Amino acid sequence: MEPPHSRLHSLPGWPRATERLVLRPAAASDAEATWAYRRLPESSRWVTSAWNDLPDYRHSFTDPAHLRDRLVMESAGTVVGEAVVRLGDAWSQREVAHLAAGTEAELGWSLDPAAGGRGLATEAVSFLLRLCFADLGLRRVHARCFAANEPSWRLMERVGMRRESHLVAGALHRDGTWKDGYVYAMLADQWRATQNA
Repeated sequence: MEPPHSRLHSLPGWPRATERLVLRPAAASDAEATWAYRRLPESSRWVTSAWNDLPDYRHSFTDPAHLRDRLVMESAGTVVGEAVVRLGDAWSQREVAHLAAGTEAELGWSLDPAAGGRGLATEAVSFLLRLCFADLGLRRVHARCFAANEPSWRLMERVGMRRESHLVAGALHRDGTWKDGYVYAMLADQWRATQNA
């Protein structure tokens, strides 16, 4: 069986277009374009890694383990964001682990602040849900954020994801403080119901 992590980029039809975006698998050559906004404090405040050094960022960005899960978003030919679709196995008991293999994904995204406020992130995450459920055949997706990152969790609610957990002081921020976090998720059946509504 094909490893779950290779399924994303091997889908046919790349690049793919939404109403205002083109999404495609990330390439090593995208490091500088994404660095332009990932280095900004307003861009890195809530994401997993903050970067102050282009060579370090380039080394991380071009790591094959990172590239295989990453897509870039373009608007009018300019890279304006990235998305991560990290495929994985659902939690299961040993006897049925083969049925849980490769059935879910964790989503993540980052948008150039200059491109914010126009609904592009919502458009991109809606695309990711369609990709996961219609093209990859997954049964569940989830995403995490700091509770204080209101734009992120409001976006998740806008696309129909539900808050599954509130982690009280469960996430350590780089500022050294423990902060609340949220986990949002959606099941394939729930997504299909929103498409037929």
